Amino acid sequence: MNSPQNKPAPPPAVNRFKVKKEIFINVNENEMRIAITEDNRMAELYVETPDKVRTVGDIYLGRVQKVMPGIRAAFVDIGQPIDGFLHFSDVANNTSEFSALIGDEEGDYDTSDSDSDDESDGSKPQDRQRQGRPKDNPDFIPDLERDQEILVQIVKEPIAKKGSRITTNLTLAGRFVVLMPFSKTIGVSKKIYNYKEKRRLRRIVSEMLTSDLGAIIRTNAENVEEEIIRKDITILINKWKGIQDELKDAKPPKLVYKDATMISSVMRDLLNDQVDRIVIDDKKTYKQIKSYISWTAPHLEECVYYYKGREPIFDAAGIEKDVESAFSRKVWLKSGGYIIIEQTEAMVVIDVNSGRYAAKKEQEMNSLKTNLEAAREICHQLRLRDIGGIIVVDFIDLQDEKNKKKIYDELKKEFKKDRAKSNVVPMTEFGLIQITRQRIRPSVLATISEACPMCAGTGLVQAKSNTITSIERWIQRFMAATGERKLEVKVHPTMAGILNAGYIFSTRYKWMFRYRMLIRIEQDPAIHLNDFRAFSVARNLDVTDEFMTESGDDHEDHRHD
Repeated sequence: MNSPQNKPAPPPAVNRFKVKKEIFINVNENEMRIAITEDNRMAELYVETPDKVRTVGDIYLGRVQKVMPGIRAAFVDIGQPIDGFLHFSDVANNTSEFSALIGDEEGDYDTSDSDSDDESDGSKPQDRQRQGRPKDNPDFIPDLERDQEILVQIVKEPIAKKGSRITTNLTLAGRFVVLMPFSKTIGVSKKIYNYKEKRRLRRIVSEMLTSDLGAIIRTNAENVEEEIIRKDITILINKWKGIQDELKDAKPPKLVYKDATMISSVMRDLLNDQVDRIVIDDKKTYKQIKSYISWTAPHLEECVYYYKGREPIFDAAGIEKDVESAFSRKVWLKSGGYIIIEQTEAMVVIDVNSGRYAAKKEQEMNSLKTNLEAAREICHQLRLRDIGGIIVVDFIDLQDEKNKKKIYDELKKEFKKDRAKSNVVPMTEFGLIQITRQRIRPSVLATISEACPMCAGTGLVQAKSNTITSIERWIQRFMAATGERKLEVKVHPTMAGILNAGYIFSTRYKWMFRYRMLIRIEQDPAIHLNDFRAFSVARNLDVTDEFMTESGDDHEDHRHD
């Protein structure tokens, strides 16, 4: 009889199976992708590249750079390009415990634990109550000062020009338990309803923890054998001891604990009885997952398959097109309508369009139908693209208040499928619905893309005629200030072709005739399409910035992006 490991994997063409949930893992040298499908449709996508590795959960010994009571936050150097952002609400009063850990016991601090033994889900470090201070106390001011050493953990990855969001409420997440150093709390997931099971789990955990450790028991622990839970706790305690050893000779900024990889975190947080199949196309990763599942969820071992097909795994699973659509600006609806998704610096804006004309008497019903379909698709796209922050949706205008409420109710219902926390505000009189969705990491699009060097991420570039006008204005200022008669202008090859086009009737010759000076145009591919550099021939000097206006011409903005 074949063992599960040697059992041949069936073709991963998901349309042949009626399943609730499947996980497909694609691993290659430059990228790792994890796709989670629900009812044969991709619901979530995770992408990790060598230069954008997951950092949530990592623990650093940092150094406080600035304390800013005005915004109730501090900035901490953790060795990343941008300092981590530590809000006062994310600071626990565990300073004395930390000082003792690194051998600095000079401070006199209050070490009382004011957390109650409330139940919480414990699935995210930032979701639990703060340790060692009154919950949600707006007047709480932590004892922080510049150059102070501090142990912090990343709870949100850096996004755009914002640094990582960090906390001093340290947590080490396991499959069944979340360990909380410097805490005395033992909480149980709210999703475990059986009182006897809660009491059993509390007993198991409390017997293994010392007085300086707390824990939150996760939903996955329900009805799990005691030996398996104890093994999970032992692993977490050993990790914490490893961090303590690492801190003995550490100098900030330093990474003292690297949390699980993307695959490990997905297996840890998403693997449950609802997963029908896990298919991996990399032998090493397959063996790692099999080893992990063998002790955490042995009954799911037979659900793990190694994919040996020649066709790329996502193509074979029929989800590669879904991956490509996750990066499209326009998403079509079955009704013929479509939604447009626009990412801005402050928020994501989504516009819903009917896409076709509807008779006036049917307009309300057609609009309602399109809006309801759009609401479902919007929730799906937010999960798929992992978009967080503020989202504003402009739905098709509706007149009936009951219909407006139907859209709101549909969004609330669909967001219940989402693991990320969200909040939906009822539709305004202008047909707008505001949504906030928990953001922990950059969206999938941000992970695999970078700003266009030509448009600086705006999707627009300055009109070529405007660039030509900017250069001419600069020449006027140069002539008025210096009276020099020889100038060399370096531009992008495309712009050089435009300026030299027509020879005798070219723009360059017109400038030479108009300003009575010799102008030479040189090509430089390194220069932005809307930029230029000007050199005084007499002084052999780059004089571009000398004759810019105070605000700078339009192309100046691109140079400093």
